[in-house]
Amino acid sequence: MKQVFLLILGLLASTSSWCGGDRSTLLEQEAEQLAQEFAKTLKPQLVNALQQGGPVEAVKICATAAPEIARELSQNSGWLVKRVSLKARNTSMAIPDNWEEAILEQFDDRRANGEPAETLSATTQTNSEFRYMKAQGVGPLCLTCHGETVAPNIKQVLDSYYPDDRATGYRLGEIRGAISLTRPL
Repeated sequence: MKQVFLLILGLLASTSSWCGGDRSTLLEQEAEQLAQEFAKTLKPQLVNALQQGGPVEAVKICATAAPEIARELSQNSGWLVKRVSLKARNTSMAIPDNWEEAILEQFDDRRANGEPAETLSATTQTNSEFRYMKAQGVGPLCLTCHGETVAPNIKQVLDSYYPDDRATGYRLGEIRGAISLTRPL
């Protein structure tokens, strides 16, 4: 009887450990999927805008579609989804908090030490929330609006949407910012 009790107790403990111990892993996977969904939803819209109307149309998509995608993902998932950057384009939405700023700086350091931008992510968990960030690197298309040289007509449109724009001067492969996700626990 004692052996059966110990066996049941052991099974309960391992099940409890399995369910509770993997919660952060499950949250990280969920956050990763949402970050990918954000990018997979926005990128085709940007590519289409570039093909149909050039960079000026792409700026309009970033200004309108990206915040809407983040809002929809937030409403449908229970996560707060946003984009942040050390050099924010939209200073009303993309300014990082202290944790996000520290992680963005770590991403810059890690990239400078050879880690590719697309592999960089970070998590943290407190009693009240789980947080996840996924780095966004500068790709070839990004340089049109975020590079060291931005055409005057594009700069004019950027200024109309983002009067305090600081998101230029990037080089290929640098960290432009991150998708930041927060979930209350």
